[in-house]
Amino acid sequence: MHAITIPEPGGPEALVWAEVLEPVPAEGEVLVEVVASAVNRADLLQRQGFYDPPPGSSRYPGLECSGRIAALGPGVSGWSVGDEVCALLVGGGYAEKVVVPVGQLLPVPEGVDLVTAAALPEAVCTVWSNVFMIAHLRPGETLLVHGGASGIGTTAIQLAKAVGAKVAVTAGGPEKLERCAELGADILIDYRRQDFVEELRKATDGAGADVILDIVGAKYLQRNVQALAVNGRLAIIGLQGGVKGELNLAALLGKRAAITATTLRSRPLQEKAAIVAAVREHVWPLISAGTVRPVIHTTVPMEEAAEGHRALDSGSHVGKVLLLAPKAL
Repeated sequence: MHAITIPEPGGPEALVWAEVLEPVPAEGEVLVEVVASAVNRADLLQRQGFYDPPPGSSRYPGLECSGRIAALGPGVSGWSVGDEVCALLVGGGYAEKVVVPVGQLLPVPEGVDLVTAAALPEAVCTVWSNVFMIAHLRPGETLLVHGGASGIGTTAIQLAKAVGAKVAVTAGGPEKLERCAELGADILIDYRRQDFVEELRKATDGAGADVILDIVGAKYLQRNVQALAVNGRLAIIGLQGGVKGELNLAALLGKRAAITATTLRSRPLQEKAAIVAAVREHVWPLISAGTVRPVIHTTVPMEEAAEGHRALDSGSHVGKVLLLAPKAL
């Protein structure tokens, strides 16, 4: 088969479409013939040499895919060869075939085509696990989403609105904010010219955000705490603004607030399977009903994955960038 390889870390040109050995499903795994994958920030970091895959996992990038089951490993039940699926991966999505632990498989939701389904697993699992399973966003509360126009952001807006929350977003520029508003965002903050703490306080009568979903990290740490409401929860899922920041513990204590930080890729199989099961139970009905929908910025042939990385690097995208495997074209 063919896959995107990274012979040497570097820029987008470091991604090379090459012939590689086809994987074989082990106990509790299935082999999926990939139709599409998606570009995530973690893929860019892996390409640059900053985010190695966990030991024993695929060396090829790609944290999600959609496709058809090509073979079942020993001990797998409940699935059949030919089933159309999407999957959360530890790696290997930028390839014609990938092995997937059975607990990380999802059926393609009703009303979603097979290619578009590739945009769902990583964003939906990340948002549901952090905003709902950990931070316990409730109806009537306010969620602040940094990077509202990203794949994560566009998903978080829709899921939060679906459960009856109020949504504030930060994004760069009026065009992105307009797209966020179309998805249901109530409070629109242009981080290039507005201070999100001040704008959020104005919009919430000084209360702040009950939950903040943050992809920035260190650069926003102190201001995120300032923006939290009493009993607020800050969920950090990205480090685009650095890894080390100062924290005023007195401010955190005064608000009786909590900070959590998670990654999805390195979690044990059992934890990922539990997240996937929760997503299938709670989110898949919303997608099938059309209440939540994946937002696609562009699609690129998988062999030209470098162009997909450039699209994400540019910061001009809204939603997901998909990579189409040869069989999808």
